[in-house]
Amino acid sequence: MHTHESYTVGIVCALAIEATAVVAMLDQKHHDVGPVPGDCNLYYYGKIGEHMVVVACLPAVSTGPTNAAIVASKMIRSFKLRHGLMVGIGGGAPRSNTDIRLGDVVVSQPHETHGGVVQFDFGKTEAGEVFRRTGVLNKPPRALLNAVQGLKIKPEGIHLDRYIQDMVSRLPMLREKGYFYQGQHNDELFEASYDHTTGVNCQDCDRTHLVQRTVRDSDQPKIHYGNIASGHKVINNGSIRDRIAEREAVICFETAAAGVMDIFPCLVIRGICDYADSHKNKRWQPYAAATAAAYAKELLLSIPVDDGGDTRPAMVPADGRTNTWSNYGGTKVGSQVNYIHTQNQNNTF
Repeated sequence: MHTHESYTVGIVCALAIEATAVVAMLDQKHHDVGPVPGDCNLYYYGKIGEHMVVVACLPAVSTGPTNAAIVASKMIRSFKLRHGLMVGIGGGAPRSNTDIRLGDVVVSQPHETHGGVVQFDFGKTEAGEVFRRTGVLNKPPRALLNAVQGLKIKPEGIHLDRYIQDMVSRLPMLREKGYFYQGQHNDELFEASYDHTTGVNCQDCDRTHLVQRTVRDSDQPKIHYGNIASGHKVINNGSIRDRIAEREAVICFETAAAGVMDIFPCLVIRGICDYADSHKNKRWQPYAAATAAAYAKELLLSIPVDDGGDTRPAMVPADGRTNTWSNYGGTKVGSQVNYIHTQNQNNTF
């Protein structure tokens, strides 16, 4: 009989389409273990390898960093978690040195002065309409960063498609819902300055504004590592995307992780479903959710079940800020940081 104390891996998803993919990746599914007083989260239970996994999804129409923080804080009070993941979809920020395609996976990894997740829309606008971000979010825990490094070193590489093929063969209805590769012919990147015309797809958009990219010789999604931009605002403008990507050295955009990094130290995994521009649509969302869930599964399978490692965040030095550890459920998976949010949110990107 499983109890709340049995589950040591917590996965948070913002959308139902993401949670569906994660739950479908479970090797075993368990019955509900019952409610916890004061915790109204919706949970799904199971195993990946030998890891006991609990999955939480944000309430419908209640996404964003604040709601993600509420869900994560309840989860870490209800379970004795050793590892935390945020798994779902995001918008890619292709750059000259980062050939991101739809369906690829971005994993939060500290880069330059950032800890893997950057809250891009908190700060202040200074003279000359110059935006200055304030505050630094925690890095993912060392144990998870070590596991990421181990996957990068694997000589045979990471083959996420095998998990997705197994998933849709066991659950054919997921194929009907779009949880499969959508084809290179449906992966179009337009110039950042060219805005979408009309309609739900780009049928009427001017193809002369497409960015010319080499054809990949494989449909296998690639894995990218770096900073992920997170905030309250959805980015759907190519010029703004590029401006923020250049300023903050990010390669992906999403709208939940910034709320949880300082209370639920975790690794953020995002499947790329669009390019954070005006041409975005929902066609690639199911497959992108599946690739992110597949990477999460591969990662957990690489971690020994008894390896709690150092579950504290790998700290980001920041002048004037100190860190203290809080114990949730008897393990060090929660943290507090004197993280300062400025009150002025009328930001210029």
